[in-house]
Amino acid sequence: MSNDINPASDTPQASVSRSNPLLLYVLSASNFVIGMGAFIVIGLLNPIADGFALSPAQAGWVMTAYAISYAILSPILVSATGRIGRRRILTIGLGIFTTASLAGAASPDVNTLFATRVLAAAGAGMFTPVAAAVAAGLSAPERQARALATIYFGLTLAQVVGVPAGAYIAYTFGWRTAFVIVAVLALPCIWLVWNRVPAKLSFQPATLADLGSILSQPKLMFAILFTTSFLGSVYIRFTYVTPLLASQMGFGRDGITLALLMFGIGAVIGNILGGMAADRFGSVRPLIALCVAQAVVAPVFSMLPINPIVLMALLVFWSVSGWSFLAAQQVRLIALSPANASIMLSLNAAAIYVGAAVGSAIGSIAIDTFGINALGYTSAVFALFAGLHIYLSNRIAPTS
Repeated sequence: MSNDINPASDTPQASVSRSNPLLLYVLSASNFVIGMGAFIVIGLLNPIADGFALSPAQAGWVMTAYAISYAILSPILVSATGRIGRRRILTIGLGIFTTASLAGAASPDVNTLFATRVLAAAGAGMFTPVAAAVAAGLSAPERQARALATIYFGLTLAQVVGVPAGAYIAYTFGWRTAFVIVAVLALPCIWLVWNRVPAKLSFQPATLADLGSILSQPKLMFAILFTTSFLGSVYIRFTYVTPLLASQMGFGRDGITLALLMFGIGAVIGNILGGMAADRFGSVRPLIALCVAQAVVAPVFSMLPINPIVLMALLVFWSVSGWSFLAAQQVRLIALSPANASIMLSLNAAAIYVGAAVGSAIGSIAIDTFGINALGYTSAVFALFAGLHIYLSNRIAPTS
C-alpha cells in the first residue's frame, strides 16, 4: 500500500486545503489538458480521415472509442486502485494519458490510433474523478461545490478552445502535431501534481466490491443517471448545432465559429455560477431549475430562423443552463455515498459520455423522422424527463 494514504491522520481536511491554495488550480489545469486531449479530436476528424483514407463516419470512431472506453474503464480502474495513494494514482493517470497522446501521434495505422485512444481514456478516467474526490475531500463542506466547479473549469475551458485550436493546428501543421502538443502540455502537469497533491490523505480506499455495491443500489444509480438524462437533452441539439445553424440560419464559417464561441463562453460562465448556486441553495433545487430552463429555451431552436443577435444571446443562455449542473450534481452524489465519493464521481464522469452518446443518437433519430427543426422540441421533452428524473430520485433518496 502506498504511503500516500494515512488512515490515522487526524489533520482536518479543510486546513490541508488552506495550506495548499494552488492545489485546485493545478488539478484544474491538468483537467484542461485532459479535456484538450479528448475534445481536440473533433477538430481533427477531417485531417485524420484524409490521412488514413477513411469516411467521416469511420473517422468519428476515434472520438467514439474514447467515449466508450472512458465510460467502461473509469469506474473499474478507480475502484481497482482504491488502496493506492491518491497522489500516485493522479500521477500515473496523467502519465498514461501523456504516453497515449504521444503514441497516437506516431500511429502508423488507424487501428493503432484507436488503441491509443482507449489508453488515453483509461488515463483520463483514473485522473478526473480522483481529482474531483481529492478537491471535495480537502475542502470545507460549505466550499465543496465551488471547489468542484474549479476542478471542472479546466474541462469546460478545454471545450471552448479545444475544438477550434485542434482544427487550426491540424490544418496548419497536421493532426499528429496536435497530439504532440497535448502531451507536451501534460508534462509539467505531472510534475505539479506530484509536488502539490498532499502525500498523506485520510480517504477511505475504494474497492471493486464497493463498485459492485453501488451498482446494486437503485437509489444511487438513479441519481447518477440524471447526468445521462440531463446531458442527453443538451447533446440532442449540440451534436447537430453546426448543420442546424447552417441550414436554418444560413451561417457559414464565420457565423458558426462565432456561435460556437458564444456557446463556449456560456459554458465557462455556467460552470462558475453552478458552483456558487449549489453552495447557496443546495443541490436539488438548482438542478430542477436548470431542467426547466433547458425546456424553456430548447423549443426556440425549432423556430429558426430568428434575429442573429437574439440567437447569440439564446446560445449563451442555453450553454449557461446546460453546464451549470456539474457542481450541484457532484455534491449531491458525494452526499449520497460519502465513503465512496471517488467511485460515485467516476460513474458520474462515465454518465457524461453516455449522455452525449444517447443525446446524439436521439437527435439523429429525430432528424431522420421529423427533420432538423425537430431538434429543439425533442430536446425540450428530454429536459422535462430529466427534471422528472431528479424529482423522483430525490424522493427515493432525499438530499439538501
